[in-house]
Amino acid sequence: MKIFKYLLFLLLIFIIGASIYIATKDGKFQVEQEMIMEAPQEVVYKEVNDFTTWKNWEPWSQETDDMILNYGEKTSGEGASYSWQSEEMGKGKMITTKANPHKTIEQKITFKTPFGESTSDIYWEFEPQGDSTRVTWGMIGEQSFMEKAAFIFQDESLKEMMQPMFEKGLNNLQEELRVKMNSYSINIEGVTQHGGGYYMYITTASKISQVNERMVKMITEVGNFMNTNNIEQVGKPFVLYNEWNEDQATAIYSAAYFTPSEVITTSESSVLNGFMPNQRTLKTTLKGDYDNLQEAWDNSYAYLQKNGMQIDEDAKAFEVYVTGPKDNANPAEWITNIYIPLEQVTADTNNND
Repeated sequence: MKIFKYLLFLLLIFIIGASIYIATKDGKFQVEQEMIMEAPQEVVYKEVNDFTTWKNWEPWSQETDDMILNYGEKTSGEGASYSWQSEEMGKGKMITTKANPHKTIEQKITFKTPFGESTSDIYWEFEPQGDSTRVTWGMIGEQSFMEKAAFIFQDESLKEMMQPMFEKGLNNLQEELRVKMNSYSINIEGVTQHGGGYYMYITTASKISQVNERMVKMITEVGNFMNTNNIEQVGKPFVLYNEWNEDQATAIYSAAYFTPSEVITTSESSVLNGFMPNQRTLKTTLKGDYDNLQEAWDNSYAYLQKNGMQIDEDAKAFEVYVTGPKDNANPAEWITNIYIPLEQVTADTNNND
């Protein structure tokens, strides 16, 4: 009996000692991972800010097949939330507490475990690095007494367990953004009548490989000229192809905006006024990055050949930039219309806008 009491006394001392050790053990933790992503700041922020996209890249739901997600009334911005439950991953909830557009996001994450509820702070930082973005994903919290006790018997600390998951999540996010930004579609709209009109333009010549880069600056120059001189802009900017030489890989082209009427410019002005006639054209729409324009043009010419349509060799083909980098940072959302002038026919019933 004395031995039993002695053992019980030793066990009590051990429990008290262990409790004191666990209680005084620092339970504060911080997990942080950063990555340079090949995507604009706005695009990365938008992806992270919307909880409905998380299932495509966050690492935890990919570790189990029974994850059930439920979204709150808001799924992006301050007040957005979602919750999850899984036999393997347990239950939890996340809510966005603060969203500073394109720069930072703050969130609260709550895990429901056998040891009770545990809440930690999640933070995101998005810093532009040229055309890329430095993304920082972190979590700060403090373990409860029971959580500290449980981790005494683990081979890894909480930080060591979480760090690889954060790294995996950022890699998944980069791949998801790459796929989304590279998506595009080409649609042959068919024959349409383009109204033409007066336009302000500047012309240059360059290598074909330089066209996409130069036309952006040229359009800006024409737009600034028209604003400075109170000349009204009509519609979206466009590029008119005066000459395209595949053999020499060179092009002569004009960047322009339509304007309601003829404008007389001075002899010193680099911006001139031209006129495009009302003409029958084949219209093709590209939704996606300008890198896909060559394929859109190739598809258009293949369509013309297949359907026996004749190009008007005296007219100039052109591109109209319905939406572009100034409208949306995601190139997958850019819309460009291609117009190839066709020979006129005596009876044309395809007069679409």
